[in-house]
Formats: sequence, C-alpha cells, structure tokens
Amino acid sequence: MEVVKPVIRNVLLNPGPATTSDTVKYAQVVPDICPREQEFVDIMTEVRKDLVKVVHGDPEKYTAVIFTGSGTIIQDVCVNSLVPEGKKICVVNNGAYSARMVEIAQYYHIPCVNLEFSTTGLPDLKVVKETLEKDNDISVVATVHHETGTGVLNPIKDIGRLAHDNGCIFVVDTISTYGLMPIDIEEQNIDFLMSSAQKGLAAMTGASWTVGRIEEIKKSKDYPTRSYYCNLYMQYDFFERVGEMHFTPPVQTMYALQQAVREYFAEGEQTRWERLTKCWEAIHKGLEEIGLGTVIDKEIQGRLVVTVKAPDDGKFDFFKLHDYCYERGFTIYPGKMFGLQTFRLCNLGVITAKDIQDFFVVAKAAFEAMGYTLPIK
Repeated sequence: MEVVKPVIRNVLLNPGPATTSDTVKYAQVVPDICPREQEFVDIMTEVRKDLVKVVHGDPEKYTAVIFTGSGTIIQDVCVNSLVPEGKKICVVNNGAYSARMVEIAQYYHIPCVNLEFSTTGLPDLKVVKETLEKDNDISVVATVHHETGTGVLNPIKDIGRLAHDNGCIFVVDTISTYGLMPIDIEEQNIDFLMSSAQKGLAAMTGASWTVGRIEEIKKSKDYPTRSYYCNLYMQYDFFERVGEMHFTPPVQTMYALQQAVREYFAEGEQTRWERLTKCWEAIHKGLEEIGLGTVIDKEIQGRLVVTVKAPDDGKFDFFKLHDYCYERGFTIYPGKMFGLQTFRLCNLGVITAKDIQDFFVVAKAAFEAMGYTLPIK
C-alpha cells in the first residue's frame, strides 16, 4: 500500500492503543461509502474469516462476531450473553481486567463467583478445581490471558481444562495477547476469546470482537436477553443473514483493521512474537542499567508488559518522567497496582528493540534530570 506522506512517529509504550504503521493509518482514507453496500459487506466478511484464522480456529466450529467499541464492550457482550438462566459465571480474578468482568456481571445482576487471587502471582488451580467441582450451578468460567495491569500471564490451557472437566464453557480475555502471542484457540481449551483492534493487531480503536464456538452462540439465543446493543446472538444472527453489523459499524476503522490483519499475516505469527520478545528483553536490559526492578517475577511475565518498581525516595515523579519522555516521542503509562508506586512499559505495537534502546537513552536523561546518579543504588 502506498503511503502519501509519512506521519510523525511516536513510540507508544502504554498498554494501548499501540503504535501503528503508516499504511494502517492511511487505510482509513477512503471514499465515503454506505456500510450496507456489498463492497463493504465483503470487507467485513474477509475480516471475520481472518480473525478466526489468526488463532487457528476451525471455521466450521468457530466464528468471529465484531462489535463497535473498545475492549470493554466485548467483555460486556460475553459476560451478559453466555450465562443461562439460573446459572453462574466464575471469574478467575488476579488483576484489574478480570475484576472488570466481575463488575460487569454485578451490573447485570448475574450470579458471580469471584475467585480472587493476588495480582502479583498466578491463580491457585487447586482452588479453581475445588470451586468448580462443588458448585454445579457454574456454567461459565472466565479469566484474562495476560493481565495488562501487571504483566502476569495466566495458565489458560489448564484453567480451560478444569472448566471443560466440569461441564463449563471457558471465556478468555485475550485483548493484549491476540495478534502478539501465538494462540491456538482449540488447543488452549478456549470456547470464546476476546480482542480489540487497537492492541495486538495494531489497528485503530473502535472495533472489538469475540472468536467463539458457533454451537454455543446458537444456544445463547435462549438465554436471558440482558442487553440490546451488546447481545451476542443478535449480532451473530445479523452477520449470518445479512453479512453486516446490526447497527452502524465503524467504517474507516474496519478498513484499518483489514490492513492491519494483512500486515499481521505478512510479518508472520512467529516472527512477530520473536520481535516482541526482543523488545521485552531490551526493556529488562534498560531497567537494569538504570537500576530499577520489576514487580512481577520474570518467569510469569507475558513478555508484553513490564511493571516497574519506581524509586521510593521522594525524588521520583512519574509525571516528570512521563512529560520528559513524551516531549521526545515516547509515551509511558502509570501503574495499576494500589499501594505501590509503579509505572508500566508495554511492547504491544509496531515497535522494535531499537525503539526500546532509543527510549532508554531518553529515560536515563529524565532520571538524571530528577537528580539521580545512575545506576540507582
């Protein structure tokens, strides 16, 4: 795709939206079109098929259902649409984004078993197993693959096996791993996963989707209709009958998503993962040179988010660090852990290890401007 004029490039080390390519940006500059035209329906059909293909889903078993909105909308859709009457959802909760699913269930008055674990470690699978075996009213188990608030990577294959052993469907928020980390949806015991355009595929905010089992979507037709706009079966049925979203889609965002998916396949699943792993390694190297530690053990990090322990000496000011870096083209993000002074460095987009190295040149200067001698002791 031809780029008319390069756009000033900022390196986003926040947890999304991610750094995008110029070709994805320019994909949005298209002639105005009514989304009910066959030309646009064909784009939606192509993208839906490719979203299943990204996670190696069998198109006879799985389909993609897209909604307009950021990642939270697809959490809303899955939580409110997949729990039958009189049944419960069990959320394996060890971070801010699994906690959000608990909150969504509470807002819809859906009975929810909140299995709450430490945000700095992995869930206790023994507790999960015992809970599912004791409570036959649980029909849905949900968790987050990679807690973006901390960087913890959860053992979803094991949790999914426990869900299936107890007759439950398994729903996973893969919003910050889809299109970044290789995922085989069936091999990982996933019935429904969630993602959003502005994260791993490095497209534009405004489209989110679930890739899920067709037979379970059809079953959900008979479940309580708790939402009008966010009803999974209604959207699926409209796609199948008409080829379109039930309501007005984010037209330009879909063109960008189409281009981003094409660039994903052009780069290759494993090549992308290796690139991002090199970024993660460069983050750890840079932190070591400054003298900063991390909150989460390296062994359970997902290689996509690093939560950094900020100095607790009265000199550190996150906003000074942020502003110094932002003025020089790098965006960082505060931590999401109550009671700890942290910030996050995320490698979710179209970035390289060289970008990370360039960032640390700036970050080191920012720490020195705050009065630190490096490495910090």
